[in-house]
Amino acid sequence: MAHNANSRYLIVAIRRFLRSVLSINDGTDIPATIEGIKRDIGFRGPTAWILIFSIFIASIGLNINSTAVIIGAMLISPLMGPILGIGLSIGTNDFETLIRSLKNLGIAVSIALFTSTLYFLITPLTIEQSELLARTKPTILDVMVALFGGFAGIVAGSRKEKTSVIPGVAIATALMPPLCTAGYGLATLKLSYFFGAFYLFFINSVFISLATFLVVKYLKFPLVSFLNPTKEKKYRIVLITFLIITVIPSTVIFYSVIQETRFSIASESFINDECVFDGSELISKKVTFSDTLSTIDLYYIGNDITDDKKLVLQDKLAKYGLSGDKLFPITKRTFVRVHQETDNNIDFERKMVDFNSDLRLKILEDIYTKNEQTIQDKDLKIQLLEEEIMRLSVADTIPFKQIGQELKFHFKDVEKYSFAKATQVNSLRDTIQIDTIPVFLMNFSPDVLVAAKPEKRLKIEDWLKVRLNLKDLKVIEY
Repeated sequence: MAHNANSRYLIVAIRRFLRSVLSINDGTDIPATIEGIKRDIGFRGPTAWILIFSIFIASIGLNINSTAVIIGAMLISPLMGPILGIGLSIGTNDFETLIRSLKNLGIAVSIALFTSTLYFLITPLTIEQSELLARTKPTILDVMVALFGGFAGIVAGSRKEKTSVIPGVAIATALMPPLCTAGYGLATLKLSYFFGAFYLFFINSVFISLATFLVVKYLKFPLVSFLNPTKEKKYRIVLITFLIITVIPSTVIFYSVIQETRFSIASESFINDECVFDGSELISKKVTFSDTLSTIDLYYIGNDITDDKKLVLQDKLAKYGLSGDKLFPITKRTFVRVHQETDNNIDFERKMVDFNSDLRLKILEDIYTKNEQTIQDKDLKIQLLEEEIMRLSVADTIPFKQIGQELKFHFKDVEKYSFAKATQVNSLRDTIQIDTIPVFLMNFSPDVLVAAKPEKRLKIEDWLKVRLNLKDLKVIEY
């Protein structure tokens, strides 16, 4: 009996301790929370302009692949307001706030899409950077970030003591970059980018609202009451209908994202475990998910992979849940395609580029991004060396025939000319400087007056310096 009593006492003590540590009811200011969320719903005047400016900043960040700039844009973004408002209004049966939240979210999305599309239409930078490409397709991790970010946002917002959590939630849930990427998709007419990025924004918004709804219900925010019972019933039906319409697509999307993530993990395991062959090297791979027919493309160089080995690979897919043979397969069917040229010729490279241009583009972008400064330095060195070679071998590059015709046209008094490299020695106090300079020797016709020759020589010298791009050139009369 004493042992049972001690056990119960220990359990009660642990429960009290956990409640004191994990309780979110303490310090909750429900009226101030409702007022604050409703205040941040609107998009008028300064708020709209802040959104426009933050969209421009985020678009620039995506364009130049700068994580710091993108984070800065998310810090000042006011997009969280109407999304939290949707969760609050559903949790409190506040139909008017729901309509207002949806309306303002629609305004915000329209402003964001218009602004980002405009930017990507006028920007001269068209390279698809990794930060932009990362927002074209959601994963299960994006869903989890949105859900837990929504929990953090509403819990922090319900405190009497306000914290800096909300800006952090805005950064973590990344609402801005998907909208900017959607604008890029519209500007470049790449609808797959638009739908993928907007799909990511939709998921984030739904799960932030869902987290807000759950916390509002847990904290027992007061429900909006109506004087007219009939009107209250009508509004409640509309709210429930909206909730169902929102939750069902998000559930389907959530399931699809989970399946795609499972497929990526299983495919990676399959490739690492089963697709290694002696004498053949896997140089690239492309995994494409579909709920009906998915594909795994493998690109090899080296020894030929026989048809028997390809059939074995196809048979082993079921082991990883990548075919319909398993009880709960990830996808109904997956097809393994092996691309290989044993002689490693140019035709294989061309086939690989044609089939997998997106992968090739990503690889090239990564190479250019990492080595841009090195390439610029090498280009500068090459330019300097070319100029030095041009200067040293100027005698071999001067078009004498063309220069003779132009001299005859511009300066009729020149009878003949010749070219040579002269060694110039400058004796200073302690050192001697030796330079090689290009020299043109001019002979004027006899009818030119002696007094006029210096002026004509200087004109010819100035013209030749510009014509031949030789700043050190000298013209001497003989």
